[in-house]
Parts: sequence; structure tokens; C-alpha cells
Amino acid sequence: MISLGAMPGRAIAVLLGLALTALPGQAAERLTLSYGLLERSITLQTLEKYANSGELDNDLSVYTSYVKSEQRDQLRKALSLKSDLSPVAVSQFLYSPQGDILLKRLGQLIQPESRDNGSLAIRAALILAADDPEGLTPLNVLRRFPTRGIRVDLQKTLALVGELDAIVGRTNRVSKAIAKQADAEAIAAPLTNPALMAKLANRGKQIVRKQTLNLVDNGRVTVTGFVKPRAFSADLYLPSGRQSRKLPLIVISHGLGSNLTTFQYLAEHLASHGFAVAMPEHTGSNTKQMQALVSGLAAEAATPSEFVDRPLDVKFLLDELGRRGFGTLDLTRVGMLGQSFGGYTSLALSGAPINFSRLEEACTTEKQVNTFNISLLLQCRAGTLPKKDYNLSDPRIAASLAINPITSVVLGEAGLQRVKVPTMIVTGNADTVAPALPEQIVPFSWLGSQDRYLVQVDRSTHFSFLGEEEKGNDPLPVPTEVLGPTPEVTRQYMRALSVAFFRTHLLNQPGFRQYLTAAYGRAITQDPLRVDIIKSIDGGILKGDRSQDWVLALAEP
Repeated sequence: MISLGAMPGRAIAVLLGLALTALPGQAAERLTLSYGLLERSITLQTLEKYANSGELDNDLSVYTSYVKSEQRDQLRKALSLKSDLSPVAVSQFLYSPQGDILLKRLGQLIQPESRDNGSLAIRAALILAADDPEGLTPLNVLRRFPTRGIRVDLQKTLALVGELDAIVGRTNRVSKAIAKQADAEAIAAPLTNPALMAKLANRGKQIVRKQTLNLVDNGRVTVTGFVKPRAFSADLYLPSGRQSRKLPLIVISHGLGSNLTTFQYLAEHLASHGFAVAMPEHTGSNTKQMQALVSGLAAEAATPSEFVDRPLDVKFLLDELGRRGFGTLDLTRVGMLGQSFGGYTSLALSGAPINFSRLEEACTTEKQVNTFNISLLLQCRAGTLPKKDYNLSDPRIAASLAINPITSVVLGEAGLQRVKVPTMIVTGNADTVAPALPEQIVPFSWLGSQDRYLVQVDRSTHFSFLGEEEKGNDPLPVPTEVLGPTPEVTRQYMRALSVAFFRTHLLNQPGFRQYLTAAYGRAITQDPLRVDIIKSIDGGILKGDRSQDWVLALAEP
């Protein structure tokens, strides 16, 4: 479950206020914590002394008295926590559309003495600290704040904590209700003979061979109507040996900042079970694009046109496989699988169009600044595209599996209702990037599919299902603690569930439906990563309200 721990709200607010001032920093001398008409100041020297020796003076002890000793230790460590990001990387992100939105949100809480929004001062402090020999630490950022005084609005900070806590509480309530529903279904329809069930997470019998295709779509039309060739690579994984029929094909679409290695583990596994797997590398939103961003060669992690180009990459790949004579592949019924941005790609190809009316409604600057849903900072970029039907769906897609997809605004209820193919949505209730409730759980109820599955993996995050990156290959490595507990277990879950889903709905093998049940979820569960599999959400769980207005409310104060 998502948790803010047992820390009381006022303790969180004090820690967040002190830590947030430890985010910003020319030599600021004092920081003032205000709550309405009440104000109290402490010197930067006081914080430095505490960070270095643990010594508390009277000014600081007034605030730390609200928190437990272990929480004070966490604050002390946080003040000196160093990030190795370069000043170019920091600058590039903070000047990107997403960085600008986050700065405006932070600037509501942390301000110069003038009480103006502190976004510009925070940006300057972060960049200067990253360029300093001492590095990007909270204390060093404080030192670089371009005014003598820093003001932290504790009232707004406390309100923010309360809003966040309410959202977390809502998510946990729904998550527990889904688990309870899965428990009841597992008892009502138990597995008939678990001992004889196939070990779908184990490697299959087929030997796998891989080849790389270098593709150029010379006829790619940009969103503004110009022809501009798009080059990209794709890895093709094929089971070896003689086949009695055409090979079923699955296309895997990676997420933002990923590449062809991210889901190599899953491609190899599916191929060992008799599937052909093609993985395109989306050049406008891959690892190289992220490297270009942090090195100053790109303005953002992905341009809005990627919402169109990603599905078109898959369409072109399927066309090219036919043109290149891959006659052993069944290109008439294709499975789609994607994670995060790739989850969007999978659902768009499965029938969901870009929802411009929803984007216009949800993506005002005020709503973006006030959202807790980080994925909206990416989704809302689609709202800047020319408004037209891009015809992204593909009738060759016969089944769709979306892991942590981003959906609520870019596709919305009207878009997802047009997805009619069998669909599985995988969610993690510890996902803070594309939060489970607004991005997967409620959107699952909007799907137009008759055969649909919601898989909830307790305590999994936005990154739990990713494969291990090659060392040095990721410009922004995911911290271990963000991966969630035992990611190898979540990868085992994905190996098993993807085989079961595509054997059922791509190969029409009904015997594998038993692996898509609540009982099977309980059978494969390894603590603490409980697996809940349901086919519909009981009406009471969402309090009878599955509208997209309610979903948007989850992301706003």
C-alpha cells in the first residue's frame, strides 16, 4: 500500500517545509517559516551545524520537537544528500515544460522575501548548486538561493500534505477493496488442480534467436503535414525450429526514456514459449532522447508528436515485416504490449483516439501546477498537437496488454470506450508517476472490451516491471528504492501473465483462461507482492462514480 507512515500531518509539514527549503539555494542567511500571521526564522548556519554535528539550537528545536528522533535523523541526512546530476542536466530539465510546471508548484511553497512565486529563484539555486564543487545537496542549494531571505509557507505546505494524504487514503481504500473482491472470487472459483498447472513463469522449450532490423519510414508525415523520414531500429525475437503454423506476433512498446534492452527479458521469455516478438525503439522518446535532454541537445524528454509517432512506428513495423517477406509470422492477429508511454501506445493502437476535448478541459496551467499526478505533465503535451483524427488504431491488433499506462487525460473515458479487443491493464498501488487510481483502476472501468482484466500488484511501483538496464546505458538510473521490493518477482509475474493472456486471446486457447483468474493470482503471489486479478470492479468500490470528472478531482487539491 502507499503510505506516509505513522508520521502525523504536522510532523510531515514541518519536515517537508525544512526539506523543501533544503531544496532551493546566493548566500541566503535566514529562512522564515510562516503560518498565517505567525512567523519564525532560523539561520542557515543553524541548519549547517545540525547537518554536520546533529546539534540542535533553540530556534531549530522549536520545529524538530514536532517529530520523532528517527525522523530528525532522516532530515539531517537529507540536508547533505548529494545528487550527481550535472548543471546542464538540471538546467535542461528545469527549462523543459514539465520542469517549469513543477517549479511553479514548488514556488508556491518556497518564496523570496517579496512573497512572489519562488520558481525562478529555485531554478537559479538548483543550477548554481549543481555547478558548485560541493555538488547538488539541499544545503548547497540553500546557499545559492539568490536572495538573503527564504520564506516557506507552512500553511500551504500543511494543506499540500493533507491533500496528498487524502489521495493516498483514497487509493489505499480502493486497493484494499479490490484485494477483498479478488479474495472472494478466489474462494468462489478455486483452481481445480494447482499441482498440474503449467509453470508459465519458467522459460519455454524453444531456443530463441534475435535479429535487428534498421528501418526508415520515408513517407512519415509530421503532425504539421510535412513528409519527414523517421529512422528507428527494432529487435525481432523468433523461436527456432520448424513451425506447424504461422508464428503469433507480439509487439512490445517501451516507456519514456527506455530502449530495446528494457523488456528484453520478456521478449526472450515469450519467444521461448513460441511467440515471435518485435520491439521497436521509439527514437523520439527513448534513452538517447533522454541523453540528449540532459546533455543540452534536446528541449524536452519527448515532443508532443511522439503521441502520434509511436503508434505509427508500430504500424510501419508491421507493414515492413510483411514487405520483407517474414511469411512465417501471422500479421493478421497481433498482440500489443506496452509500459507507461508504451501502455498508451498499446491502447491507442487498440482503438483509443487522442481525446482533445478532455485535454483542453484538464490541461489548463492552473490544473497542471496543482496536480499530484506527474504523468499529466507528459499527457498534457498532447494537447498542443493540431486537433484532428490521426487514425492511430490498427485492425491487426487483436489483444492489448498495458502495464502502468498513462490514460486518464490523453485518452479519457470516451477514448477507452472504443477499445474493444481483449485487454489487460497492470497497475501498482505504489506508483507515484502514473498513480494507480486515476490512471489505471478507474480507466479500466471505461474500457469497451468484453474480455478485460485488471491486475493489481501490491507495493509495486512504476518501475517494478522493467528489466535490468545495462550499466552505463541509462542517463538517469532508477534508484533501487524506487523499483519497489524484489523486482525479479514482479518480472516473474509478468512472464507468467503475458503468456497466459496471449495464449488465451491471441491463440484462442481457452485452457489458459484459468491463469487469468483471482485464484491464479493468489497461487503465484510471493509476499509482500500480492497479485489481485479481477475482470470487473464491483460498483461499490468506486462509490458508483466512474466519471472522468471524479478522476481529475483525484489529481487536484
